[in-house]
Amino acid sequence: MRKTKIIATLGPASEKREMIEKLISLGVNVFRLNFSHGDHEYHRILIKRIRAIAGRLDVPIAVLQDISGPKIRVGHIDGIMQLEAGDRLSIYPEKTDGKDFEITINHSEVLKTLECGNSIYFADGAIRTEVLEKKADCVIVQVLVGGQLSSRKGVNFPLTDLQIDAITDKDRADIAFGIELEVDYIALSFVQTADDIIRAKDIISGAGSDIPLIAKIEKAAALDHLDEIMSVADGIMVARGDLGVELGVHKVPVIQKKIIQDACNRGIPVITATQMLTSMLSSPYPTRAEVSDVANAVLDGTDAVMLSDETAVGSFPKQAIKVLDATIKETEAIYPWNRDLFHIAGSRAAIAASATSLSQSSNSGGIICFTHSGLSAQMIARHRPETRVVATTSNNRTYRRLALVWGIEPFFVEISHVNSDKAISLFVKHARQAGFINEEDTYIITIGHHSNLSGTTNQIQLMDRQSFDRMQAMLRGL
Repeated sequence: MRKTKIIATLGPASEKREMIEKLISLGVNVFRLNFSHGDHEYHRILIKRIRAIAGRLDVPIAVLQDISGPKIRVGHIDGIMQLEAGDRLSIYPEKTDGKDFEITINHSEVLKTLECGNSIYFADGAIRTEVLEKKADCVIVQVLVGGQLSSRKGVNFPLTDLQIDAITDKDRADIAFGIELEVDYIALSFVQTADDIIRAKDIISGAGSDIPLIAKIEKAAALDHLDEIMSVADGIMVARGDLGVELGVHKVPVIQKKIIQDACNRGIPVITATQMLTSMLSSPYPTRAEVSDVANAVLDGTDAVMLSDETAVGSFPKQAIKVLDATIKETEAIYPWNRDLFHIAGSRAAIAASATSLSQSSNSGGIICFTHSGLSAQMIARHRPETRVVATTSNNRTYRRLALVWGIEPFFVEISHVNSDKAISLFVKHARQAGFINEEDTYIITIGHHSNLSGTTNQIQLMDRQSFDRMQAMLRGL
């Protein structure tokens, strides 16, 4: 089974029922909904559609809500503005009278934080300028690298602390909508500090929800606070698009490796995103460089690789998923399994490390992890064991959320038991019926005395053929 998970973004090219079902059959584990586009009714339809198809196919599929955050964009421009090196451009907070080389931006409060010499990039870094002068009513920049500028193009302020609120009014409304529809993850855009994550979590918990929060690392400022962000986030996304514009594309590969390594050591899911297979927007075949890029992210230990425009608006969404699936499987043939971790803190982490070690030394057929919240499964996954890891749960939300976590095969058991022996017996019954386990194999089981409570995992058991026979006898007794 493929260990690294696949995330596909839904859009006009992939939103139909038939396409969603096909993408699931090809290996998609998580669907991303980009809330920079589409209204709530559109996303409501997609979420219900995903859940209905996943339920019919009896597979765990997670929904990732990616909220837009304070994305800074150029205001309205009549036609196209041609900028040349040496030109001066005036940026106003309010609407201008339409003169040449005058523009506005949304989130105009950032203009107050700029200083002379600061860089401002437009159109994903294609146009580059430098702040020349600050006036009472505008900021004047000089064009260093020219190009064509049009309405709604993105604006970046590399290496500048903008002191802008990472959660907009739109984000708050989108989060409330995500809670209502019970999305499985929320991705917070343009995170700069741990406080951004804490405030978003307060909004979620204040609404009575526990939806995990993914911090998107796409600002230079976030790298200055990466340890603090990782300590409070439930997952990390390496959003390489804006990160490359902010820092320079040559710095992204090393930063990506560090972020993935740190997230793996902490046991939180990490997603590698943006331009994984960009050429497949218009071609049925990727470039060799793109395939190598995917393979390197897999070898680094990413939990998931994500496609954006490739599946949302591209011409070949099915082929793109096939390429990802084939590349991951081929790469995992040389995967550095069973990673040693030097920092094992807490009983849950110790149980996970012991189970992984025992599974390796006993050549077991897999680890069966009983989990309510999913954290025990994540602790096992961070060791990157070569063997199967089956996470059995009676919590529907955990069942879906674990679809994102590296190497985890979620298994849903509808009825939970406080007694661990009864819980194992019930799992064996359903797993045998589903052909999910081989009774001739030996399995390592991690479970708590109170198996349906979070944070109680305190037992490791070895289950062999004799254990299966005893379980059958117990089931007959029950």
